[in-house]
Formats: sequence, C-alpha cells, structure tokens
Amino acid sequence: MNDTTAAPASGPVWVARFELVLGALVEIPAALLVLADIAVLLSGVYARFVLQRPLVWSDELASMLFLWLAMLGSVVALRRGEHMRMTAWVSQASGARRALLEAVAISACLAFLLMIGWPAWEYASDEAAITTPALEISNAWRAAALPVGVALMALFATLRLIRLADLKHTLVALGITAVIAGAFWWAQPLFDNLGRLNLLIFFVGVVASCVFAGIPIAFAFGLGTFGYLALTTSTPLPVIIGRMDEGMSHIILLAVPLFVFLGLLIEMTGMARAMVNFLAGLLGRVRGGLSYVLVGAMYLVSGISGSKAADMAAIAPALFPEMKKRGAKDGDLVALLAATGAQTETVPPSLVLITIGSVTGVSIAALFTGGLLPAAVLGLVLCLVVAYRYRHEDISQIARTPWREVARLGLIALPALALPVVIRAAVVEGVATATEVSTIGIVYAVLAGLLVYRQFDWRRLGPMLVGTASLSGAILLIIGTATAMAWGLTQSGFSNWLAETMQALPGGAPMFMAVSVVTFTILGSVLEGIPAIVLFGPLLFPIARHLGIHEVHYAMVVVLSMGLGLFAPPLGVGYYAACAIGRVNPDEGIRPIIGYLLALLAGTIVVAAVPWISVGFL
Repeated sequence: MNDTTAAPASGPVWVARFELVLGALVEIPAALLVLADIAVLLSGVYARFVLQRPLVWSDELASMLFLWLAMLGSVVALRRGEHMRMTAWVSQASGARRALLEAVAISACLAFLLMIGWPAWEYASDEAAITTPALEISNAWRAAALPVGVALMALFATLRLIRLADLKHTLVALGITAVIAGAFWWAQPLFDNLGRLNLLIFFVGVVASCVFAGIPIAFAFGLGTFGYLALTTSTPLPVIIGRMDEGMSHIILLAVPLFVFLGLLIEMTGMARAMVNFLAGLLGRVRGGLSYVLVGAMYLVSGISGSKAADMAAIAPALFPEMKKRGAKDGDLVALLAATGAQTETVPPSLVLITIGSVTGVSIAALFTGGLLPAAVLGLVLCLVVAYRYRHEDISQIARTPWREVARLGLIALPALALPVVIRAAVVEGVATATEVSTIGIVYAVLAGLLVYRQFDWRRLGPMLVGTASLSGAILLIIGTATAMAWGLTQSGFSNWLAETMQALPGGAPMFMAVSVVTFTILGSVLEGIPAIVLFGPLLFPIARHLGIHEVHYAMVVVLSMGLGLFAPPLGVGYYAACAIGRVNPDEGIRPIIGYLLALLAGTIVVAAVPWISVGFL
C-alpha cells in the first residue's frame, strides 16, 4: 500500500540539491517535534503520578505540537514517497505507462493541495481570534500548521514532478489533471439536478478511480470530498480544513506517533529478538514448532509499532533462516507470516482500535480488553492448520534445547515479555490512558536497551524519529481527509439513508453482521483499516448499537474482517508486504495462504457468532 519508491533523481542538479536541503529543513523539526511531544506528555505523566499535581497545560501544548507534527510528517511522507496508496494495478503496467501513472498521481496530489491552499489560509486566519484556555495564546500558532504543511507539500510535489525522468510524461500528466478538473468545473450546472447521484459520482467514482490509479488514499479522499462540496453544495470551503483539523487533532490520536516510535525501539534494542529466542527454545522440537513461535511472537509484539510491516519485519528475520533449514518452503513462510498479520489486528495497543475509540467514542480500555481473546481464537485456528500441515515433519535431527537453557532464555526475555503486558494492563485497568502508557513504554524500552540488553544504537535515533514522523503523518492525513469525507456524507443525508437500509435488511442483527464482514473485508483489501474505520465507523456503529450488537463485539468483527482483506491476495497489500520482508515471489505464497485464509474466515465467523469472545471479560 505504501509508495516506497522516490522519484528518479534525473532532473536538474540544482533541483536535487535544493530538495535535499529543503528536505533536511523539514525532517529535522519533524524529528524534534516527536521528541518534544514525548517530553511534554512525559512531563504530564510525571506531574500526575509522582507529584500528584497534573499540568493543566500539557495536553494543550502537546495537541498544538501534534498538529505541526502531523502536517510536517505528511510533508516528509510525500517527499519520501511513503503515503499509503494502492499500487496493485500501477505495478502491473508497462514501464512507460507506469511512469505516466506515477506522474498523474503526483499531479493529482498537487491539484488537491493547490485547491485547499487558500481555504487553509482562511481557516488559520479565522482561528487567530480564538485564545487557547490554558496557554492563553492565539490559536493561530496551532492552526498555522495547516497552510504551512499544505504549501510545503505542494512545493515537494512540484519538485518531484520536475525530477521525473521524462518531461513528456510530466506535461501529459499535468494536462490530464487539468482537463479532468476543468471538465468537472464546466459540468457544475449539471450536478444541481442529480441529487444523491452526486454521491456516487464523487464518493464512489472519483475516490475509487483515484485509489486504483495509484493516487495516495489521503489525497483520493480529499479530491472526492472537495469536488462534492465545491461543485454540488454552497458549503464554505474552509469547512473542509476545519473537519481535517478536527480529525487529526483528537487527543486519543496523540498515541499514534508514540507507539510507532516505541515499536522501532523494541526492534532496535533487541527486545523482539529476545522474545523470539525464548519461544524458539521452548517449542523448537515440536513438529511445526517454529511456526507456532511465529504465531505467538506476532501476538506478543503486534500493534505496538503502528505498522504491520514493522511487526513482521521484527519477527521474520529471526525465524525464517532456521525455518528454511528445517525444510520449510518460501511460500509457506510468507503465507503464515501474512496470516499472523491478519490474526493479530485486534491485539492491543492496536492503532486501529485507538482510531475506533477516537471516531466512535467506544472506550479504549474496553477495546483493549476485548481484543485479546478474538486474536487468540484466530491464533488457535492457525495453529490447527499448522499442526495438520506439519504432522509428518521429521524432527529427529533437531536437538532439544535443555530446560536450563530455556530458563536462561526466558530470564533474558522477561523484561521484553513484560512490556506488552504492562502496556495492556495499565490501559485496561484504567491506571493510565493509551497516550500516557506509550510514554512510559518508551522510557522502559530505552532503559531496557541501555541497561539490560546493552543494545542501543544512538546513530539510528535520528532516522527512527524521522521515520516515526513520516508514518504518523501519512496515517493522520488519511484520518483528516477521511473525517472531512465522512462529514460530507453525513451532511448529504447518506448516513440516514444507510441506517435505514441496513436496519431494513431481512434477518436483523445476524444479517447486518454478515454484510459487515463482507463489506469490511473488501474495504480492508482496498483502503486498509484506519481510513475505512474513519469513513464508515461513525455511520455503522450507531446502527449496530440500535440492533442490539455490543459495540466492542462489533469492533472486533470489523477489525478482523479488515485484516482478512488486508492480507488476502490479489489486492491485499499486507500480503505483498509480507512477501517483500521475506524476499519471496508473491506467486509462491498464493496456494499455501488459501488454507490459512479459510481458517481465519472460520475464526472470524466464530467471533461474530459468539459475542462472549469479545465482551466476556468486560
């Protein structure tokens, strides 16, 4: 889903140098903003828990810094080509056609940024009249992040276009974008009489066309929303920026960059490898033992990094070499790796669960409590498939790890094993919020790396902070534009129509649940979890409550369904990420993953049919 290929550096030399310097001028403050947010929130935690005197201004300052981090992180992601996008169709195009599609994608991003540039300035100007309650400063200091971020993204989009290898492709792409935009503007009078058909044109036609053309998802949402509101309504355009601000500024989302950075620390300090080594020593002489280790290790580390790719990258290198020595085929390895990615989508502290809490109001503590057992059920069905596939494995040549060595590995892994438990327990028991516990986890990981594992590469901190800003910016910009899109759908009356339609389905709650499984499986394969949740969560969760479905139960079914779509070929981009991490041709894993996907589907149906699995411990 991520575009990880930067534009070719074949343009004028001065452009490349200018972009390099400007990139550093953005990346450095973005990295410092990550540190500043951690420091401010950690100060608030210290004041609350140690001094028993909460800082009234810490959350407000953190929120202000957070919006700047979100926008500068989005700029870094655009420069580095790391905004989430669907590349399944683009990657299959020939060289010349692919280059043209890449140029069109950048041109479309530039068009959106130019269209919202002035509304962003107007919005920031209007916010200047508001004084913040705790810091007592103008809110323009915070809101200015939006026009500044938009302007910088537009500048880097322009630089990427200039640096494209073929000037002809660039000019053609700009021409295509201009013609399409002009055609929609010319057709504006026609939209006045189309009513709800405009929803299909903009929120299905425009958005879907943009997504499948390889335009980053955040910009695809933005183009559809801007077109609908600008051409079919009289809504003031700064409202779009206001809704984006609202979506990106939710206090719960402060946990996003912190958990992303924490996940990178767990990998860098050797904590993830310590967990894997212990599990491998414990189960190494069982048939299919290392496959069970893969399932268990993903369960332990999942959700902390904010990226499934990061979770898989932390586990696979430690297990795959030994699994290959035992005769495991490449296709089997990546199939199981992808399946465990789908299995652990509900394991807290999942950013998808945090996003659900943000957009629907469901308790984060309840979601964290409810997410453990559904993932365990799916892990169990995966283990049943593993047991069947490896029932004839020859383990006679595998030496049993002595129990004393297993105990030693367990002692080494204990600090690493304790971290996920502490994080989840603290939120579930109400001791600390997800944001607070993420700062505590960062301090814990740093101390463990320095004092216990003696593995802390200070040279990697800078790139890790920049990577954190980039991934966080990519996630938060999607949430911002998806929030604006969801607001547009609500104002159009679509939400009421959807509620009436879903409630009128024959079969009541069971049919609604079945339709939701199918719908979110499809959405997961195209949009990933977070944008799908932000877009449809506020619309469907109230319907589920009206039909008597517990909101935590519904959340678990939705997240597992999206995970199934995310890691299911041919569209599921999580599957291709697993193949990239395992350095395996995607064709080799297609056949082996079918059995795992069927098992995951069966497990999801069980979770949907038995609410107790999700809500039994609430």
